[in-house]
Amino acid sequence: MRKLSHYIAKSVVGSVAMVLLVIVSLDAIAALVAELGELQGDYAFGEALIYVGLTLPSSIYDNIPFSSLVGCLIGLGILANSSELVVMRAAGVSVAQITWAVMKPVLLFIGLGLFLGEYVTPLSDQIAESRRAIAQGDTRALESRHGLWNREGNEFMHFNAVLPNGKLFGVTRYQFAESGELKASSFARTAIYQGDHWLEEEGRETRFSPRGTEVHEFTLRPWQTQLSPQLLNILVLEADALSIQNLYSYANYLAEQDLNSAEYWLAFWKKLLQPLVTASLVLIAVSFVFGPLREVTMGYRIFTGVIVGIVFRTVQDLLGPASLVFGFSPLLAVSVPMCACLLLGLLMLRKAN
Repeated sequence: MRKLSHYIAKSVVGSVAMVLLVIVSLDAIAALVAELGELQGDYAFGEALIYVGLTLPSSIYDNIPFSSLVGCLIGLGILANSSELVVMRAAGVSVAQITWAVMKPVLLFIGLGLFLGEYVTPLSDQIAESRRAIAQGDTRALESRHGLWNREGNEFMHFNAVLPNGKLFGVTRYQFAESGELKASSFARTAIYQGDHWLEEEGRETRFSPRGTEVHEFTLRPWQTQLSPQLLNILVLEADALSIQNLYSYANYLAEQDLNSAEYWLAFWKKLLQPLVTASLVLIAVSFVFGPLREVTMGYRIFTGVIVGIVFRTVQDLLGPASLVFGFSPLLAVSVPMCACLLLGLLMLRKAN
């Protein structure tokens, strides 16, 4: 059975890897075409290539479940077309044993996805966005189209680019009085974190008073704030790009502050349950090969896998925002499509036995 499992695994791994490579390549080409419209300043074609390359880990992570579904249909379909699955069943190998033999190599891709989502994509996505903002020349106040707004008390601030090593580019700050009047505005070219405060570099400040305005420039100026590089690394990224650990801690922080945390809980459950989602789609693929797709052509299997994947993704994408609008649990929005796939796959495998 060990040799048989290795043989099945070889077929499945090759098929899933091939599908993943094709999908990620198409995503990269589409992303590069989209970036051609963003070219400006120092953001030339070479920088666009680097940006797309840095976002590849996110593309791999997002497409692992779909690739596992289609890849398993192809890998098992090859064995079915050559009657090797029939020989295995005639030799006494159960459907459950074949299913587990298929699931084991998929665990490698699940582990790859967990590693990328937790340790690689948060960093690579932030570097990609920061490089693009800097290359596009976002060094003047409020110039960036990809910057970050934040509020702390009566002060509003905007950052054109945030690097993960504790360096900010294009720091614009507006200080307001309790009555709502603008007291001061400033812009610093860069700011560097010094452990307990930020140090602004190459800036100008304008102070407003009944007597008029007062402008002065500075080379270095300390800035005391509760913002830390760790917090900015969370704020600068979309919820789906954060790690599971950061999503959990930040969602709890928002809940403690009586702020809406549903978006972050939704992203948290999607990432946490992605391994089970992938397993449920693989189960669907196995049940199809032993059931209604046992004797069809390879093209039909691929077409069916694509349709199932699209339907699954569409339902998931509809339930997620619906949970934010109508207020039901984000966990329910993520688990319902997954449980439906698991149930359908188990029922079809039971019939196959």
